[in-house]
Amino acid sequence: MLLSRVRVEEKLLLEELEKRHVPTKVLDDREVVFHLETKPDLAVDVVAERCIQHSRALYALAVLNTWGIPTVNTFEVADVCGNKLITTLRLIANGVPSPRTRLAFTPESAIAAIEELGYPAVLKPLVGSWGRLISRVNDRDAAESVLEHKEVLGTYMHSIYYVQEYVPKPQRDIRAFVVGDETIAAIYRTSEHWITNTARGGKATNCPVTPELGDLCVRAARAVGGGVVAIDLLEAPEGLVVNEVNYTMEFRNSIDTTGVNIPGRIVDHILNVAKAGPSTPSIP
Repeated sequence: MLLSRVRVEEKLLLEELEKRHVPTKVLDDREVVFHLETKPDLAVDVVAERCIQHSRALYALAVLNTWGIPTVNTFEVADVCGNKLITTLRLIANGVPSPRTRLAFTPESAIAAIEELGYPAVLKPLVGSWGRLISRVNDRDAAESVLEHKEVLGTYMHSIYYVQEYVPKPQRDIRAFVVGDETIAAIYRTSEHWITNTARGGKATNCPVTPELGDLCVRAARAVGGGVVAIDLLEAPEGLVVNEVNYTMEFRNSIDTTGVNIPGRIVDHILNVAKAGPSTPSIP
């Protein structure tokens, strides 16, 4: 298991592996050094990636997959899910319903995109998690202010403007968990704030996995490359839409809530990937 530190999720996964008497080693991403010229003998059948930082996960998976070492998830999945634009493009290409989205490269064209979608609209960074740096702009004054801040911040990612329509929702969204080809569980995340992430105080309750929800989430997972992912959905007036896909998912608040042994199901998948044997080396 490649990890940054042993959080609740990693502890649960390691305990599940221990219960099954699966020999396991831990690779700390703060200490690991990859010698790129030669493939080492890691003496592992599969690597489960559980890094906190997207950059560490992405580049570690690039190395491991280039060496032909099976991973959960793959570099492809991390690369797609780690960038909201690429995720959206994959969802659209695979016919998965998602919010209307615009991409612009200047504050002026971003304003035009926002006003074409209509107020309120949502500005998001291309890379980020836990609902950070997401802004709902309710009018032109707010939009100009947020865009000015992004421009002054000056980093490359802040100069790419990713704009989505604001989807009115019943003070909640849905997070569903897909493992392999099955939607194993889902929760409602409810909050009086428009951002409903549990990391921002949203309350988790069980969400029944209907055939519609299950099928849509599996389609979204396949669109980004499959594996073990969490799908965030919004209940739009026209039906469910997929908002984001997460590849190193947190699940501590969803086990008791749903009654599903989520770490057990993840370990099942990891062991199945290990049984499949070495993968074909793939250069990112």
